[in-house]
Amino acid sequence: MDVKTGFHQRDIETMDRDRLESLQLERLQNTITRIRENVEPLRQRLDGIPDPENLDDLTNFPFLHKSDLRDNYPFGLFTVEKQDLTRIHASSGTTGKPTVVGYTQNDLDVWATVIARCLRGAGIEEGWLLHNAYGYGLFTGGLGLHAGAEKAGINVVPVSGGNTARQITLISDFEPDAIACTPSYALTLAEKIGPNTSLKVGILGAEPWTDETREAIEEGLGIVAVNIYGLSEVIGPGVSCETVARDGAVIMEDHFLPEVVDPESGEPLPDGEVGVLVLTSLTKEAFPVLRYWTGDLCSITREPDRDGRTHARMSRIVGRSDDMLVIRGVNVYPSQVEHTLLTTEGVSPHFLLIVDREGTLDTLHIRCESDVSADSYSDLKKRVRANMADSLGLTVSVSVESPGSLPRSEGGKLSRTVDNRS
Repeated sequence: MDVKTGFHQRDIETMDRDRLESLQLERLQNTITRIRENVEPLRQRLDGIPDPENLDDLTNFPFLHKSDLRDNYPFGLFTVEKQDLTRIHASSGTTGKPTVVGYTQNDLDVWATVIARCLRGAGIEEGWLLHNAYGYGLFTGGLGLHAGAEKAGINVVPVSGGNTARQITLISDFEPDAIACTPSYALTLAEKIGPNTSLKVGILGAEPWTDETREAIEEGLGIVAVNIYGLSEVIGPGVSCETVARDGAVIMEDHFLPEVVDPESGEPLPDGEVGVLVLTSLTKEAFPVLRYWTGDLCSITREPDRDGRTHARMSRIVGRSDDMLVIRGVNVYPSQVEHTLLTTEGVSPHFLLIVDREGTLDTLHIRCESDVSADSYSDLKKRVRANMADSLGLTVSVSVESPGSLPRSEGGKLSRTVDNRS
């Protein structure tokens, strides 16, 4: 696929590193002042900590966790009054109270700008048509991608999620150049429509996925699949995004300051080492976050990319510090299981992990689908079990099922883990 990277703000995206870090420090100091002056719960927490004189001083400040947002639900951590907001978004709240975030008009402009950078870097050109299958509403995906596309001069079909038959009809009839959706939904569409469409680029995010899943999507849809990353607590999608090169997601560092820290101690880790990604917003007005503990595990590099972008790049998310499964003392991440499955010949990119407890013993059962004939299931089951033992250091049970047996995404995030121990 002949897709070339572009720039939305080349001067900023290729800014000299010293100049960028000077801008970061100035914006960090302003953000901390804004929080001290307007957020009572955090003012008390920051009391006695001197303002940073350099970026390394950021480690003197405490982490902010999702529980802090829930403890101050709904607007306790905002720095502006409710009447000064332009928009409010919220998470689904499936693990407790929803996390509520707010935006001023300037925040929305910043959000559209970083999304525009993402889309142009991914090779989507002005005048192209984007089929936006992220959900519209309280979820930040649909509206975030929509505004950023328009900012970049890209036309949008606001399809939202679900109703796969309609999605297929519109892709066939409207002939969009690019699509935005979750990776699991891209797999669903690939099964339905195949690679012979007008699509050239996929902007995929909102859930973890592996390089093996990328290969399946690119082959199945005939596209260049790039990973976009973000979270509503920081701004939404657009914190970072891969370019056409797909050698790490470029973090929009003039707006978001990244750290990678040890999951246990919280101490900073050097570039290249995997730890928890911590993000500080530098320009948010309504809801700035200081050292937000994302829970996502990755590494970062500050080496310029091949196209001259100087902002830090983050690796693919390799797991979450809070979705780790502990099975008989062994740490297991769903992404690790996915990688092992998809490097086993004959296994399709659809699976479900089921965790149970038999007496005092934890068990892990893996349901996966074959892409070969039923006559080969027995042999495939043995190979999956052997590969899992090598990868995880753990004996698991496996069932190999026929194509189409397991749940498919219908536009939103797809849960691949059922933990019955609780």
